[in-house]
Amino acid sequence: MDEAPLASLSLTHVHYNPADRVSYLCAWLALVPQGLCVIYATLIWSNREIEIMLMFVGQMGCEALNWCLKRWIKEERPREMHGKGYGMPSSHAQFVTFFSLTLALFLLFRHVPHPTETHTPFSFFQRLVLSVLALVSAATVAMSRIYLNYHTPKQVLVGCLAGAICAVVWFGFTTYLRRAGWVEWVLETELARLFRVRDLVIQEDLVDSGWARWVERRKRQPSLQVQAKKTR
Repeated sequence: MDEAPLASLSLTHVHYNPADRVSYLCAWLALVPQGLCVIYATLIWSNREIEIMLMFVGQMGCEALNWCLKRWIKEERPREMHGKGYGMPSSHAQFVTFFSLTLALFLLFRHVPHPTETHTPFSFFQRLVLSVLALVSAATVAMSRIYLNYHTPKQVLVGCLAGAICAVVWFGFTTYLRRAGWVEWVLETELARLFRVRDLVIQEDLVDSGWARWVERRKRQPSLQVQAKKTR
């Protein structure tokens, strides 16, 4: 009996021109969506923030829409590319556009951090700069798909448009969920309490999460050591 031919896991398999440094850089940019998924998983596991969970759900919904659009439109990739699957719209462009625009909307319209004794949050202007940098980074990833001949400019533009529409619609939907009290209702469920789901990132920077308690503990540590020596 003949053995089945081996298959290739093409999740991180990228074609590029080894003699072209820009092509090599674009090959690394192709791994940005996978890297963002790792960041999503890390933040959800370590912080249990419902805002990050909602963003990830929207991201996966955007990916599902891309999967459906490709199989509905059925437009091939450029002739220079030997990759598998359809090319319209670009999944990379759609992914990074959703992420960057959702992040920008969050930083500019939902995130209202309060200063603490240990941390001064970013100003609105600083958050605007971060939002612009996120959008520029997304545009760089999108253009890299054209440079590597994985997609035509039209396929990338449609991917960016689809990602932007998904981001705006999802942000509006999550805003409704918050104003209608559904997010608060979820946070009060036994399942949310079991997994320690919280909603602090709206008014607290992730970098300050737990830092104030750590500083206070460090301040008390010398006095605790002195008390321990006196009891001896």
